[in-house]
Amino acid sequence: MVSFLLIFFASCNDEKTDDSGEPSNLVVEVTLPQSGTGVVQIQAQANNTIEYRLYIGTETQAAASNTSGAFEYTFSNPGTYMISVRAYGTSGRYIKADKQISISDDDPVTVGEGYVTPMQYDGYQLVWNDEFEGNALNSQNWSYETGAGGWGNNELQYYRQENTSVSGGVLTIEARKETYQNSPYTSSRLVTLGKKSFQYGRVDIRALLPEGQGIWPALWMLGNSIQTVGWPKCGETDIMEMIGGSGRENTVYGTLHWDNNNSHAQYGQSYTLPSGNFGDEYHVFSIIWDANKIKWYVNDIKYNEVDITPAHMTEFHEQFFFIFNIAVGGAWPGNPDGSTVFPQQMNVDYIRVFQAN
Repeated sequence: MVSFLLIFFASCNDEKTDDSGEPSNLVVEVTLPQSGTGVVQIQAQANNTIEYRLYIGTETQAAASNTSGAFEYTFSNPGTYMISVRAYGTSGRYIKADKQISISDDDPVTVGEGYVTPMQYDGYQLVWNDEFEGNALNSQNWSYETGAGGWGNNELQYYRQENTSVSGGVLTIEARKETYQNSPYTSSRLVTLGKKSFQYGRVDIRALLPEGQGIWPALWMLGNSIQTVGWPKCGETDIMEMIGGSGRENTVYGTLHWDNNNSHAQYGQSYTLPSGNFGDEYHVFSIIWDANKIKWYVNDIKYNEVDITPAHMTEFHEQFFFIFNIAVGGAWPGNPDGSTVFPQQMNVDYIRVFQAN
């Protein structure tokens, strides 16, 4: 339910009368929608002001301008936004007031919506799963990788533990627009390295994906040997990657990366939903991996297959661990822009690993 809230904020100015043509004493009132709509009402008032301009987020162009200071702006998506109002005086200079507001989802997606896979398959046994029960991440399964530095892809986020939560049987990784340790965004990156690793099997991960320009969620695997031979010699299996923005949220990618005679090699395919996007409901991202092939599935629909028997693909016959993360920005998705709504979340209902009997 979208909340109702009345917010006042003001610029810092003296209360004395000013005849210099400089604007002063800016006060802005913001009324958030009560329910079912994203229309926000803004009323600004200042002394010695001939024009008001409204800015949303990081946009450099005004969303609207007038002489009354009264604005209405429609936010079509839930999220956290920055509103800025400028009051211009006859001198041509302005003062401004900024406020961060939050629009909540009137009809959030529940964990019960979307595709579900079974707890058992003929010819397989369940060897490990995490259903994300309780209210904390299971430290016997997962560790946090933290820090910034671009992560090899010119990414913009700082990974930290605080962006992960577990509640209602769901793991949530949240990407936020906030400055931390000189990084403009934060997120989380979880790994099972040193705790849960596997060679071959069927992997099912049921997840609800985020959206927005520059948002890059991933469910993937690396070979345990990364600590000794590095990347790409360790091998990389991308069970699911999505790059947000420009309507790309309806497509996911399944890819392998490996070393071929000291050169990086890769092969992947994509799957596009017939309608909607991957944030509309939960989907199950799967691989079936044996000594001969790796196959990729979305909701049990196969869309990619790679033969891993060639001699230069020995990486894919070793132990691999899991990585869950949301990256922000980077060479592939591009960086966030004024259309990107924060925070963004990837919700994971379960991960299950089955191996052949």
